[in-house]
Amino acid sequence: MLSYIIFGKRPADLPAPPLPPPELPLPMADSPAPALKNWFDADRFRHIAEEMTALEPNFDSRQFLKLALPDLDHLTLMQRLRRMTESLHAVLPRDYHQSLDILRRLAPRINHGFVTLVLPDYVSLYGHSDFEASMDALKFFTPFGSSEFAIRTFLQRDLQRTLAVMETWSRDENEAVRRLASEGCRPRLPWSFKLSALIADPNPVTPILENLKADPSLYVRKSVANHLNDITKDHPTWVLDRLESWPLSQPHSAWIARQALRTLIKKGNTRALTVIGAGEKARVSVPEFSASPTQIQLGQRLRLTLQIQSQAPQSQRLVVDYRLHYVKKSGETSPKVFKWKELTLAPGETVTLAREQAIRDFTTRLHYPGHHAIEILINGETFASSGFDLLK
Repeated sequence: MLSYIIFGKRPADLPAPPLPPPELPLPMADSPAPALKNWFDADRFRHIAEEMTALEPNFDSRQFLKLALPDLDHLTLMQRLRRMTESLHAVLPRDYHQSLDILRRLAPRINHGFVTLVLPDYVSLYGHSDFEASMDALKFFTPFGSSEFAIRTFLQRDLQRTLAVMETWSRDENEAVRRLASEGCRPRLPWSFKLSALIADPNPVTPILENLKADPSLYVRKSVANHLNDITKDHPTWVLDRLESWPLSQPHSAWIARQALRTLIKKGNTRALTVIGAGEKARVSVPEFSASPTQIQLGQRLRLTLQIQSQAPQSQRLVVDYRLHYVKKSGETSPKVFKWKELTLAPGETVTLAREQAIRDFTTRLHYPGHHAIEILINGETFASSGFDLLK
């Protein structure tokens, strides 16, 4: 499953490209989407060979490419990354510390952010016999891309020891290292295997999350929020108990809480809504809600227009979402909640909201003809409904 991942900050001359957003539009007939696996094309392998030779004149670039390039077209993105890791290992020195020294010098010379993941991948595959050297290497490599996937094999083998190291990372001066402390032990990290022990019991990560609860870096706060959102899927009460104890008057902590509770807020969880100040029943009317056009072809844009009028004698905090009921192939429907707006509505105030949404197929969702109902949710309750017909 593809998920949006922002990797560590790179040196200024080597910007790291982000991964794609969670829903990739399927390619249109006249504009094929570039394959992500081409980040590891033959030219990229040759680039690595050239840089390694510049660092180590005795590097056997011929053997490296002989091992790396066969049947490359048939490999996926992550298979190509692993091919590069294994091919490097075949020609690097047998001594692990010597290999790490070379890879450390290679890191700033790699010309693509995602490709730097080969460096922590090497540690993940070949570094378990030297825990301390491997932890130091993962910490070093993470600002160039991310060591979030590689650290998980160490967590799987020795959870307590690895989390102890990651707790020290959560207090590091480098924001990329602090982010790794949170991101690497997310129980349900996209593009990686689940950490079953932490899904069963999130308590071991408490010191890390507590250290980062008011982190000044948005890069870190996003990870902490995503980590907590992961936990809400199995232990919502655990997350709510923790967030309710945080200093939510502190802006950074409040931001994390709002993002961490997004799944529970979409479900209308009263405690989650209360944490962000929207736990009271909304005292509003909805004079207008419309979806246009009412008949739409795949590929067109849907426009939603909503008017909300306060019916309360005091200001009220509102969380406005909408739930779209997608028609499935079977003809049944499947609801998905979308965030719209958080606002404070003054007594007697009327606000008009509008937004557009593209109705097109994604890798994670295909659209089928039929009536798609839409509900407006305000503080978790339905206040209005509309819909549109998707034509064949």
